[in-house]
Amino acid sequence: DSRFGGKPKTKRSKRFLESRAPKLTEDVKSAMIMKGGNTSQTITQALKDIYSLKKPNAVLYKKKNITRPFEDSTSLEFFSKKTDCSLFLFGSHNKKRPNNFIFGRLFDFHVLDMIELGIEKYVSLSEIKASKFPEGTKPMLVFAGEAFDTDNEHRRLKSLLTDFFRGPTVPAVRLAGLEHILHFTAIDGKIYMRSYRCLLKKSGCRTPRIELEEIGPSFDFVLRRTHLASDDLYKLAHKQPKALKPKKKKNISHDAFGTKFGRVHMQKQDLSKLQTRKMKGLRKRRGEVVTEEQEGQAPKVAKVES
Repeated sequence: DSRFGGKPKTKRSKRFLESRAPKLTEDVKSAMIMKGGNTSQTITQALKDIYSLKKPNAVLYKKKNITRPFEDSTSLEFFSKKTDCSLFLFGSHNKKRPNNFIFGRLFDFHVLDMIELGIEKYVSLSEIKASKFPEGTKPMLVFAGEAFDTDNEHRRLKSLLTDFFRGPTVPAVRLAGLEHILHFTAIDGKIYMRSYRCLLKKSGCRTPRIELEEIGPSFDFVLRRTHLASDDLYKLAHKQPKALKPKKKKNISHDAFGTKFGRVHMQKQDLSKLQTRKMKGLRKRRGEVVTEEQEGQAPKVAKVES
């Protein structure tokens, strides 16, 4: 099929292949959201809520997909090629692993890493009666908990969730656009996900007072199975093209606070010819000479009689 490679036969297929070809600045990452052969009402509703957070950069599959990603990921890779999605969320439910989520991402249409999370507690979007944010709002992501910095699996989970929810890369954001916050907390072996709407209140000064209102959905996750890429493959997936790497500027450095320092190279100066400011107190009075013996010592003045 010309959609997945080969020489295009029509202009339409040529445009399609060009849109799928590698670019210096890649398109926004889209996600496939699908459910397995066995699901529960909790999983079905939870997948719809995640789709609401991810829209419009997501595809929601309504039909069941009889597959097990940890055993065989070929169907996921096929759907990834078909929809050009590099992220996926798979929901399933069985006796051994009830209310199960699998977050994952692909590199070059092959599964890079997968992390399985079990839902222990869930509150849907519709259960929390509060005004929601507009579709496509870029969220602010907050990760709290020491495990996200120390444990390797939690570090990969943080990277995966950031990839999943970050949204498009934008050059600037207006203050009123910062209205959605996704908060992830790792504590006591569990991960708590909360969604808040940021309210800007009057404070009597230029900076507004911030209030957070929970809008849902709300999840209490427990970490289950993981399939993590090797360090070499993970490094390859994060490799940037040379054209995107910032050029190193000579004699410019930054400190820990981001302050910019520049170094200027100058020729050696002859300080004996340096023109300094003349002070009134250093001027010689009329009729006074400094003796040769007193040069370089405290200023003693010899009077000359006329």
